[in-house]
Amino acid sequence: MTRRLHAFALSPYCRKVRLALAEKGLGVDLIETQPWERPRALVKLNPAGETPVLVEQDGTTVVDSYAICEYLEEAYPRHPLLPQRLDARAEARRLVAWFDGRFRAEVTETLLDEKVMRRMRRDGGPDSEYIRIGAANLRAHLEYVAQLADRRNWLAGEALTLADFAAAAHISCLDYIGEVDWSAYPAARNWYARIKSRPAFRTLLSDHVPGIPAADHYTDVDF
Repeated sequence: MTRRLHAFALSPYCRKVRLALAEKGLGVDLIETQPWERPRALVKLNPAGETPVLVEQDGTTVVDSYAICEYLEEAYPRHPLLPQRLDARAEARRLVAWFDGRFRAEVTETLLDEKVMRRMRRDGGPDSEYIRIGAANLRAHLEYVAQLADRRNWLAGEALTLADFAAAAHISCLDYIGEVDWSAYPAARNWYARIKSRPAFRTLLSDHVPGIPAADHYTDVDF
């Protein structure tokens, strides 16, 4: 049996796991899943009916992006995505929590849900006020990314970590739908260009969501 990942293409949590798998050189078959439909195969693996869900070759099943990424670090220590030093590891985990928690709540959940997910779920039209708030929050968060990228080699420090992949996973969803004005944040743009150029990112650049075309610059590493 091959390794499988039940995932939705525009889920930042699924994208983070996909980046981690690719960076570690671990092959995986993607099972494209629309979690709001609660397919039986997904609910059988995860009663919450949420993606991502990783099923290993031996049948081991790991649920939730945080648990999956921690599992991958322990099961496949080659190409580590968390630093060895405890303080550096804590900083990487802090930033993962920042993007998966605060960025999600203030930006991704608002812009992506209003502009894309409502349509895919057939849940009515977008709310312009929520979009306005999400866009303002995105600008504030991109300023923070720019500050980190300007002071450090990577977001959490000298080495590439899971923090970079968590940030890139969320931002790439918004970049797919053309919501990021990179011209205003050159340091953030340079950091994202480096991430986008990595072989691990190719799997994301090949994504195509039916009915939701990618922005013209999405696949361009020299955007």
